[in-house]
Amino acid sequence: MLNFRLILTVSFVVAICGHFLLYFTLVRFFGISKNFHKRGLAFLLAFLYVGAMLASYFAHLYDNAVTRAYYFLGWSWLGLFLYLMMASIACWLVLGVTRLAGQRLNTVITACLLFFIATAYSAYGVWNASNPQVADVRVSIKGLPENWKGRTIVQLTDVHLGHVYRADFLSRVVTKVNSLHPDMVVITGDLFDGMDGDLGELVEPLNALRAPKGVYFVTGNHETYLGVEEAFSILKRTGVTVLNDEVRDIDGLQLIGISYPQRGRSEPKIPGKVLKTLPGFIPGKPTVLLFHAPVYINEARDAGVGLQLSGHTHKGQLFPIFFITERIYKEYSYGLHRLGDYSIYTSSGVGTWGPPMRTGNTPEIVDITLE
Repeated sequence: MLNFRLILTVSFVVAICGHFLLYFTLVRFFGISKNFHKRGLAFLLAFLYVGAMLASYFAHLYDNAVTRAYYFLGWSWLGLFLYLMMASIACWLVLGVTRLAGQRLNTVITACLLFFIATAYSAYGVWNASNPQVADVRVSIKGLPENWKGRTIVQLTDVHLGHVYRADFLSRVVTKVNSLHPDMVVITGDLFDGMDGDLGELVEPLNALRAPKGVYFVTGNHETYLGVEEAFSILKRTGVTVLNDEVRDIDGLQLIGISYPQRGRSEPKIPGKVLKTLPGFIPGKPTVLLFHAPVYINEARDAGVGLQLSGHTHKGQLFPIFFITERIYKEYSYGLHRLGDYSIYTSSGVGTWGPPMRTGNTPEIVDITLE
């Protein structure tokens, strides 16, 4: 909890300082001199920031088209603000360099160009976030049964159904998944965004998934915000099988789902150790582990897991935040990695959290061929 509070505090300080920077950049580079205009600009920036903070509050109180649109616009501003802040820093750097070179700078043209690039990049991020692509992955699992060789598993993770991603978005995802003709579909957490309200209609498209070996789900951290029992209750309306610290034998392949640890848990939940205590677990049998976060890698490898499927990181979601996720999760923050007979694939996920945009990475549906 301390780390979470620290992150919130740092984010708040950066946001406040960034808005001040944006204000002074606009005033300086566009030559805004009248006090009336300065006060109006200050009010507008304060309104946008406070409004973005209130968007989440109202969207949780009232789930309707108006509050969802307000939420989308408020969090879109925070995403755009990140790049306007970076553009502001670039403005001052360019000004400093030109002064050192003894040159005069047209501040209006410079600011317009840099702010346009920031805005266009943000708009691209919104479009990119709503168009997940298929990532083709091939994975070898030691001792894989003959009947599983060449078979496919499609992984979905971090869909974040809620204020932004609704049933129509999930329907498009399901259509794309079905076009891949998977043998099995797995959902590795954060299917929901943690919002309140009636979520039953949002998961209805999951009933259209076609996978002869089944569709399986494990919880992520956002299900713990929603309430795992609530998430389980909603999924009972679908054909999805919930794996809550369970082992399933799927035609000779051992599928294990470990739920994300509940909030307030005093001890860490280490999947590699948990699975050894599960009824039905057979050490040495070809195993696929579903766990939301790419953590405790060595323990999973030592337990004999052949393939771990995770998400959670969003691959940073927004440039340059991926530097932070790479520092936390290191090389396992995204992609396929192999350690001996153990492999892990961390997906960038399908949806977004917070700003409804993706820059510097692509949302994905993972099509995994077993070898």
